[in-house]
Amino acid sequence: MTDPTPQAAPSAPLTETEDRQWASFAHLGGIVGFLPSLIIWLVFKDRGAFTNTEAKEALNFQITVGIVYIIGSILTVIVIGPLISLAAAIISVIFSIMGFLKAKDGIAYRYPFALRLIK
Repeated sequence: MTDPTPQAAPSAPLTETEDRQWASFAHLGGIVGFLPSLIIWLVFKDRGAFTNTEAKEALNFQITVGIVYIIGSILTVIVIGPLISLAAAIISVIFSIMGFLKAKDGIAYRYPFALRLIK
């Protein structure tokens, strides 16, 4: 007798080119927030080692930036908050682009400062 519930086939591993492509997209997605990095990490973490490493790095950095945004929002009361949020946005864009450029060449990128919450 056959099992009536269909089983999902395991996903094929990423090729080296695809692995570098998704890893670089994880960094570039940081320009719009943490969701692109999170989605890429969740979908491709078991299919490509480079994507797993780089998406976690990008996600950790975006979580750090999110925390800085929250701090900036709280400090809006004393006028310095908007400056902190603006600086975080600029730094996020610059470092995300730098990570993208390194990852697309297959070079691992480590952000200069990021809380390593996801290991």
